[in-house]
Formats: sequence, structure tokens, C-alpha cells
Amino acid sequence: MANTRFLIKSLGLVEYSTTWQAMKEFTDTRNDQTDDEIWLVQHFPVFTQGVAGKPEHVLNPNGIPIVKTDRGGQVTYHGPGQIIAYLLLDIRRLRLGVRELIRCMENSVIDLLKEYRIDAAGRIEAPGVYVDQAKIASVGLKIRKNFCYHGIAFNVDMNLKPFTYINPCGYPGLQVTQTKNLGISDSLDTLSIKLVHHLQEKILHRNH
Repeated sequence: MANTRFLIKSLGLVEYSTTWQAMKEFTDTRNDQTDDEIWLVQHFPVFTQGVAGKPEHVLNPNGIPIVKTDRGGQVTYHGPGQIIAYLLLDIRRLRLGVRELIRCMENSVIDLLKEYRIDAAGRIEAPGVYVDQAKIASVGLKIRKNFCYHGIAFNVDMNLKPFTYINPCGYPGLQVTQTKNLGISDSLDTLSIKLVHHLQEKILHRNH
């Protein structure tokens, strides 16, 4: 993708733990000259539990692995058919605060859904993006030495049943939705391109 400081990498369907390790290694070895990157992935079925995650929010994993990770937040589910955009950014160079970055991520999904005449919104008390009280995207970050990793997960066309095996993001009974259920027929690839476009617009041009 031209005319951007972000390098976009599409990594396909990959294991969570391998990707998490790669993000940590990238962050540990980068410096002030390293380009910022966005990694687009899907994961094999996995529950990830953030640093504040409480074990009781996993009701019954039904054989799906649980990974205790270093992002913020509680527990969520990742699986095929969900777009994940991992943001590996130098937030000091971008003059970007953590709350502002989270808003940029949320607003990227909100603006994408607006293209399809779907109203979505964030919530102060529960980060993420919601359509009619049902969650369609979750966010989580780790900040290390002014660099961030992890990012946003956007439900497109996936098996939503594993979300019923947990209290999503620590909220019992929280409903979850996806673009397919909202009548959006565009492919995961098309929506990935749109999500990256909106992320770059929000992050790079937010003051313009």
C-alpha cells in the first residue's frame, strides 16, 4: 500500500502463540528508525486472556486452548473468519496516546460499517465496537518502551458459538455479532483492505 508510513503484512491463518512471540520479538528489536507495521491475520480457534483476565470468565472451553497473554482486557475468542489487525507502532513518534489509539481503532470499524449504513458505537466502560448492544470488534494493546503491539479483532464470518463458552470481555451474557449477520456480503479480504484504509486514515491523518 503506497503513500503510507505503515508496512502492511497479510500473514493468513496462523497460530496465536507463534504470532504473539513474533510481535514481542519485533517490538524488542525495533528502534527509532523502524517502520511501523500492521499485521493482518486470522487465528486458529483460541481463547486469549488479558493481564486482568479472571479465570472464572472462561465458563467451559470445550477443548479450545486458552492462552494467558500480555495485552490489556479480559478474555475473548479468536477463530477463522475474524479479521485481526495487529498494530506495531511507535506511539511516541506518532504523538499518540493509548486512549487516543484505542479510539482510532474503534472509529475505524465504526466508519467501515457506516459505508454499509450500519450504525455502530464504542463504549467508555467497555472498549470495543457494538451494533445494537452486540459486540462486533474487540481491542487490546500492550505498550512497551513507547511501542505498542496487539490490536483489534473484527468479526466477519466466523463460528460465534465459542463466545458462549466465556463471558466475553468479562461481561456475562454479552451478545456478539459479525458482518455476515448484519447483511454484509463482502469478503474477508475486501473488509480487511477497508479496515486497513480506515486505520491508516484515523491514525496518520487524525489532526488534518
